[in-house]
Amino acid sequence: MGRIAAAGAVFVVVLIVLIGSGAIGVVQAVFGSSGGSMNCAPAGATATSAVGYGPAEMSNAATIVAVGKRMNVPEQGWVIAITTAITESQLQNRDGGDRDSVGLFQQRPSQGWGTVAQIMDPAYSSEQFYQRLTVVPNWQTMPVAQVAQTVQRSGFPDRYAKYEQVARQIVGAVQGATCSISDTSQIPVTGRAKLVIDAALSQLGVPYAWGGGTVAGPSQGIRDGGVADQHGDYAKIGFDCSGLTLFAYAQAGISLPHQSQGQFTLGTPVPLSAALAALRPADLVFYSPGAIHHVGIYLGNGLMVNAYESGTVVRVQPIDLSEYAGAVRLL
Repeated sequence: MGRIAAAGAVFVVVLIVLIGSGAIGVVQAVFGSSGGSMNCAPAGATATSAVGYGPAEMSNAATIVAVGKRMNVPEQGWVIAITTAITESQLQNRDGGDRDSVGLFQQRPSQGWGTVAQIMDPAYSSEQFYQRLTVVPNWQTMPVAQVAQTVQRSGFPDRYAKYEQVARQIVGAVQGATCSISDTSQIPVTGRAKLVIDAALSQLGVPYAWGGGTVAGPSQGIRDGGVADQHGDYAKIGFDCSGLTLFAYAQAGISLPHQSQGQFTLGTPVPLSAALAALRPADLVFYSPGAIHHVGIYLGNGLMVNAYESGTVVRVQPIDLSEYAGAVRLL
């Protein structure tokens, strides 16, 4: 879907979502993408639930961190490992994948990572990852995505960068490190914009399902003949990206088509050249390149809520500036 900005970028990241009261508070923390940056979790995240990942995934993340500690790998290494595991398996210990890839890191027995049984042990696969990581020259000062690719040698090297900030939050959650509060001012959200945002945030954690989502809420996904079918979206109840925005805006009395390209043609355009500074909460934000292929709802401070892709859930995450294609204002 998108690629989070490369190493060296600095994000001001958000988050305290008080769904019950509909309030959106702000916790601001600075995350860098080089060694020594802060890794912390938004208030409310725990070692069993954080940024859209549940107990099983967080247990695997805790194993990755624990192995890193045991091997005396610096914290930056944990971030790289979890970034890789999210990219490869969404922190799920999968028994299959591309060719003979298995496990959290989708390591291949044919490439010398171990036997299938060994790789399916999260502790073993984590140890193998760290062993290869720590022999990469200057790995602690290299961009996270570049190091991950050096270790994994993936056919899709551009995938890793987009999960770095999520990985930093997960490391913080496992460590029990909550982001310090430097600004508790409320994001000014009122009226129908508040209805839209509250509706979207009420669906956090709902599975992604291709074709899912109606004005009434999540619905059964459909077949796409490709990636969505591989993830079993047709058997899930959930949202795809435009299904979530369709639902959220319906709660404010606005009807949208169930297709991101169609939504992009509505309302008042907020051009790409205006960047994020011109956005208001509840604006629809769109991703390309090429044809529009993804949409989310802007929250403020560079964050959006969205149904991201097959295998994930509705969640809050930074806008990927490398694929940001502009926005639409409907309110």
